Amino acid sequence: MGKTVALDPDNFEAEVIKSETPVLVDFWADWCMPCKMIAPALDELARDLDGKLKVGKVNVDQQPDLATQYGIVSIPTLMVFHKGEMVKQHIGLAPKHVLAKMVDPYLS
Repeated sequence: MGKTVALDPDNFEAEVIKSETPVLVDFWADWCMPCKMIAPALDELARDLDGKLKVGKVNVDQQPDLATQYGIVSIPTLMVFHKGEMVKQHIGLAPKHVLAKMVDPYLS
């Protein structure tokens, strides 16, 4: 059963950059209402696409260095990483079907 992965500077390279599968990274915070609203859709994607897509979450309050490294100025910010490169970005709330369409070109 797929689940989201908490990301931090210690595991970001292994979980995202060196991942064999595409990774959808959610930059979020506890106090962000749109972040809370999008979380169930991300959990569903992680389950639905288990083995084809990894879904990771970066809490920007706990991991400010990662947020700065990726230029996060607004949350939620979602980034798709494929073969170690950031290939797509979406800022703000989005329904599950929009997120699925965003990652679809990178699924094998």
